[in-house]
Amino acid sequence: MENNNGNNGQIQIELPEDVAQGTYSNLAIISHSSSEFVIDFVRVVPGIPKAKVKSRIILTPEHAKRLLYALNDNINRYEQSSGEINIEEKGRGFLPPMNGNLGEA
Repeated sequence: MENNNGNNGQIQIELPEDVAQGTYSNLAIISHSSSEFVIDFVRVVPGIPKAKVKSRIILTPEHAKRLLYALNDNINRYEQSSGEINIEEKGRGFLPPMNGNLGEA
C-alpha cells in the first residue's frame, strides 16, 4: 500500500495545552479481558478514604505489551543515569500507605 499523504508515513501528534499539564497519579489499577487491557490511574490522598480515577486508558493486548517493553526500556535508561529506583514493596498488589502520614506514599 502506498502512502500518498506526503508525510513519509510519519504521524503528527498534537499535544493540547490542557493535556500537556499532565495528571498526577500514585496508583494504577489494571484489569483485562480477552480483547483489552484497562488501566485506571488513581490519585490516593492519605487520610481521605475515597479516591477518584483520574484517567482510564484502554489498550489492545499487543499495545499493552508494547507499553510494558517501553516502560522497561525507559526505567533501565533512567536507572543507568540516575541510579536504581528503590521501592519498599516489590510484591504484587502494592497499595500506598493510607495512615494519614503525608511523608509516605
